[in-house]
Amino acid sequence: MKRARTTLLVAVLAVFLCASAQAGLWPRGLRAYLGTAPTLDGVISAGEYDDATRFRGVRGWSHTFTPTRDDSDLSFVGYVKHDAKRLYFAFEVTDDILYGIDTPRWEPQVNPHVHELSRRGYPWFGDEIEILINADNHFPRGVHAEGTARSWQMVCNLTKSRLGGVGHGGLLEGEPRSRLPAWEQYQEWIMTGAMQACAKPKPEGKGYVIEWAISFDPCLEVDSGRCYSTDMGDVKMGLNIAIGDIDTPEKGEGNFANFHHEEWFAGRKSTRTLRREWGSLWMMAGPRPQRARG
Repeated sequence: MKRARTTLLVAVLAVFLCASAQAGLWPRGLRAYLGTAPTLDGVISAGEYDDATRFRGVRGWSHTFTPTRDDSDLSFVGYVKHDAKRLYFAFEVTDDILYGIDTPRWEPQVNPHVHELSRRGYPWFGDEIEILINADNHFPRGVHAEGTARSWQMVCNLTKSRLGGVGHGGLLEGEPRSRLPAWEQYQEWIMTGAMQACAKPKPEGKGYVIEWAISFDPCLEVDSGRCYSTDMGDVKMGLNIAIGDIDTPEKGEGNFANFHHEEWFAGRKSTRTLRREWGSLWMMAGPRPQRARG
């Protein structure tokens, strides 16, 4: 009888978690509090993110390919905050092999054009981080990012970028890059500086730093024609984060495009880009409470 009750409890819990995922409420979230603007230089200076929410990856995240089991292989300390005009993320990544730096810039057989800065390239091929935000927090069934200010998916790659080209890290147009309006919107944000990022290897090696700034206006549209403002108070948005790790072809053998790791903040393996399966980002109008610091 005890075993039967335990089995029933597990089944009920599984249904509850699945329902939560389907409701766009994956049980993981972050809070971005009001703070000072950091310097986007690829260096996390002492005290620069003391007023930010600090979080870690990638233990317990959802993996697409080979699970990450060693922090020295892939892990990071992340930060998020805003300054009432722009939303900031920073990632201090530990990575034992940097693609295109510690390895040749090899291409997978599935696409020899991965490094083209065009819609047939793979912006996410390499060591990279993606941010996905659903600013209006609406999540129709079966819908991915639109590529608009209401919901988008952008890429910051360590060794290629729209502004610097191949060999220089920074922002690239993300998904759905197959949709020309999305591609053009993303490119406009990059070219105008509405979204900015800096990606640099750590001077001592074994990792890299990404700092990323997202302007409320025009990138975070919470309603038709209205971008987020602290005058709105605390506002909930959808959020997902991905970190990709390319090493050598052998380390990714058997995986799509020979990816080694791809870990996600929220969502299941095959459906993590659906907005219903993203986590949450609370935009907090005020500063971080003193008791929550440290």
